[in-house]
Amino acid sequence: MVGLPAETQQGARSLGKMLELLSVFTTAAPAWSTEDLIRFSGTSRSTCYRYIKTLHGAGFLTPVSGGAWMLGPRIIELDRTMRLTDPVATSGGPAMRRVAQETGMSALLCVLFSSTVMCVDDVPATSAPPGLFSRGQRRPLFAGAASKVILAHLPPHQLRALFERHRKTIAAAGLGPDWDAFRAAMRAIRKVGHCITVGEFRPGVLGIAAPLFNADGEVLGSLGIAALAHKVAAKRRAALATAVESAAKDASARIARQQGASARPARAV
Repeated sequence: MVGLPAETQQGARSLGKMLELLSVFTTAAPAWSTEDLIRFSGTSRSTCYRYIKTLHGAGFLTPVSGGAWMLGPRIIELDRTMRLTDPVATSGGPAMRRVAQETGMSALLCVLFSSTVMCVDDVPATSAPPGLFSRGQRRPLFAGAASKVILAHLPPHQLRALFERHRKTIAAAGLGPDWDAFRAAMRAIRKVGHCITVGEFRPGVLGIAAPLFNADGEVLGSLGIAALAHKVAAKRRAALATAVESAAKDASARIARQQGASARPARAV
């Protein structure tokens, strides 16, 4: 916001604070009182009342018993729009469902979102272990097949920026104590075309993922499968990786045939 008039900057900060209120609503804490929202916002009572009134009027918040608030129906409407129009979900969905059926495993589609990876669609297997990655959830960028395979295909300048900001996290994830080692780890993933991990989010869970690209060859996300590792013979994993790569290539081809928004690259914010 450098160079913008002070009034414009103040308005943008105020808008950011208002939208930040939505981030407090989670599955663990779905309802918040007005008093709690005021404390969280760090603004005056009158300002927070104005934020709540605006969000309520737009359908992003709805009142519930006890003077509390929950997320509103407008978010459901936006979610429907995303499901029907998001290029990764619409183009990757058929390939994701096919590989889930072929392998008998859970499958998922992910995109890069604000230095994390978000699941945008999933097909849980009937025998899926509890707590698998599912639509709307975010995971760290430096662990798990679905994340690492996106990370490895980011442009060098983005990788360098991420490394400078997250050196300790990258080292702790076993991706290298320095830039050269980190770059080599990313190059190794790119070379094989997929990523396989075991137990990096949930103990005993196997993940296999391959990258999704837009028409310009820029990484958008990943397509992957997951299952209990002890139920998947080691000798079968190479064939599963081939199936996942094939599905990801089919999805990328469909994405490339779309126009407009499907050309946007993944961004590490």
